Amino acid sequence: MTPRVIAAQLGGRSSGAVGNALQTLADQGHAAVTATAPLTYQATATTAGVAAGAIVPAPPVTPRPRPNGTPAPTPPPPAPAPLTVPVSGPITRPNGAAYHPRTLSGMPDVTALRRLRDAGVPALMYGPPGTGKTSVIEASFPDLETVPGDGDTVVADFVGDYTKTDDGRYVFIYGPLIRAMRAGAVLFIDDATIIPPTVLAVVYPAMDGRRQIVIKANGGEIVTAAPGFYVVAGHNPGVHGAILSDALASRFSAQIMVSTDYDLAKELGIDPRAVKAARNLATQQAKGEIGWAPQLRELLAYQKIAAALGTDAAAGNLVGIAPEEDRDAVAAVVCAAFGTTVEPLALGARA
Repeated sequence: MTPRVIAAQLGGRSSGAVGNALQTLADQGHAAVTATAPLTYQATATTAGVAAGAIVPAPPVTPRPRPNGTPAPTPPPPAPAPLTVPVSGPITRPNGAAYHPRTLSGMPDVTALRRLRDAGVPALMYGPPGTGKTSVIEASFPDLETVPGDGDTVVADFVGDYTKTDDGRYVFIYGPLIRAMRAGAVLFIDDATIIPPTVLAVVYPAMDGRRQIVIKANGGEIVTAAPGFYVVAGHNPGVHGAILSDALASRFSAQIMVSTDYDLAKELGIDPRAVKAARNLATQQAKGEIGWAPQLRELLAYQKIAAALGTDAAAGNLVGIAPEEDRDAVAAVVCAAFGTTVEPLALGARA
């Protein structure tokens, strides 16, 4: 069954929250994904046992009227039963790579983000490129619609546009914002802060109390967000042109910094010398002495280059990819970590 069907059987629960719980069960082997469009799940031999341990709220009971006719005091509303199942162990991302959850507010980051979705609190993930912002978002939300932002992003990239069919007709193809709103899914705006503010404003009505947008390009069609619709965004503060405006910041109540987990890099088997160099450079960057340090993405690339060309070439590439203004400082740290002279990768004489 799909999350929406199950949510309806639960009495109108959020389909997004139900989808999160189902995906967590699937990640842990307690449910099976039988289709991806739409996402459909099937129980396994262990599903019933896990469900038996879940807390299910009792049905509401209508109190009898008091004999003297005095109205009973209004009891406080019961706390909603959590639908987010705690996460344990690596989670498989859509590209097949494993994501290793990190701690956020005393719980796995994936669990924390899913709870923010349940609570309707939009989240902005910010940090240098390559730290894992996209990874944690993809691991947290299987029902993801993505808008890859850049300076050329236009409103049609969010809501859709007309496309000419093979028979010469023009039909309106809905964009990721509309698909997410109708499905009660998650919209991920990657590099949101380099999208022109006038374009990004198309999302705001869907995030506030209206939860509606008007598609002007399609005859003023009104689209209302289904339960579970959620918006999360990524922000790279150091990227040229990335501006976190007041209008954007005010829409994302939870703003979470994402830095590289260098301990995870070691656990993944990356050369300890490369990790040491990256960690030392990150310390210098935090002090404002340099503006760049290798993140997890660069360390993973180092490992691949080392396997293909050797460690000298991989270490040289760490120096070569540094911004020119930081290259001397990076070279000094890399040389110290590897105990040898390191030069940027470059072509030599004819072989």
